[in-house]
Amino acid sequence: MGKLKITSIDDDKPVKINIELPAGLHRDLSEYAAVLSAQSGQPVSDPARLIAPMLERFMATDREFARARRTGR
Repeated sequence: MGKLKITSIDDDKPVKINIELPAGLHRDLSEYAAVLSAQSGQPVSDPARLIAPMLERFMATDREFARARRTGR
């Protein structure tokens, strides 16, 4: 298996946001946390903590979003 895109969870001051996830997505998030724990050797206590780094990674690699930011759209 290759490396996951999320490698660690930064301990930063959070802003609380409440969201609802479809059950299937929550199962996938929990499974991702289990795989990440196995690869990193560090347990992920709450799979919800993966949401922020996943969103950061998604936005950092979205070329259209980067282009829109540069042009001020």
